Amino acid sequence: MTDNDVAVVRPMRRSAGPPPERAAHAPAQRPAPAPRQGRGTIRNRERWAALSFMSPWIIGLLAITIGPMVASFYLSFTDYSLGYGEWVGGENYARMFDDPRLANAVKVTAVYTFVSVPLQLAAALLLAIVLDRGLRGMAFYRSVFYLPSLLGGSVAIAIMWRQIFGTEGLVNQLLALFGIQGEGWVSHPDYALGTLIVLHVWTFGSPMIIFLAGLRQIPTMYYEAAKVDGAGPMRRFWSVTIPLLTPIIFFNLVLQIINSFQSFTQAFIISSGKGGPADSTMFLTLYLYDQGFTQFDMGYASAIAWLLLAIIAIFTALNFLMSKFWVFYGDND
Repeated sequence: MTDNDVAVVRPMRRSAGPPPERAAHAPAQRPAPAPRQGRGTIRNRERWAALSFMSPWIIGLLAITIGPMVASFYLSFTDYSLGYGEWVGGENYARMFDDPRLANAVKVTAVYTFVSVPLQLAAALLLAIVLDRGLRGMAFYRSVFYLPSLLGGSVAIAIMWRQIFGTEGLVNQLLALFGIQGEGWVSHPDYALGTLIVLHVWTFGSPMIIFLAGLRQIPTMYYEAAKVDGAGPMRRFWSVTIPLLTPIIFFNLVLQIINSFQSFTQAFIISSGKGGPADSTMFLTLYLYDQGFTQFDMGYASAIAWLLLAIIAIFTALNFLMSKFWVFYGDND
């Protein structure tokens, strides 16, 4: 081995490791970081937290809504009268076809719904258009007109309505000023249902507020363009306001039809729970109550309840099916 070979080998040996004095001053290794909590664990905790907050609603849904619905569906196939229920199959549903009072109740409910709902929505839309003009004290008028919707379904208002349309009520006193002899409106079979229709129309506050919110969302540029084209107030109403307001009309229509089919308190109070006179105010809900809690025929009453549910579902589905022909949305072609 030559001197050159030794000179080459020595540096190679020195580069194998740091000098002793540098190794002594090398920084200490940091401890390994703790493992982070996985995303799955965080999501599980959030899920359980959400379920804990939702648990009161879930318990109420199961105990107050779904539970009674399942029990009612079972009872509709039994002869149950607050005691042991005997399974009778579809006899309760077959009995409906031979029940004239049930047919009358369906007819009364249908007349009440299809007369009162259009009148109520028309009154609500008219008042909403008036209030949309920017009257002073808008908040006051809005509250006053909304108040009947809060009180219209109460027992006190139904009692007041019976007094107003009674033989010596306010309506007959006003008619007497013009020399007109009034009728006993709530005690006459030809007029009793009409008093309930008037009461339902009077509770126009809730759809009126929704109409007013919809009117505020219509851009003014459409009215300005129609005015430039020479359209008058009525033409602007039918060609601009109504088409752009059809989603709100559809929403109110569905809600009010469902509510009117479920009306009960007004007819119960005005007729003293009997649907009179001559079953002229015998709503389907009132007949259901009579069968279940007066005649104690819970099985048949449960079947009537499911009939009512089917009627509401059918008309709601028809509304949604027909909406594509007259409801205008902004993204429609």
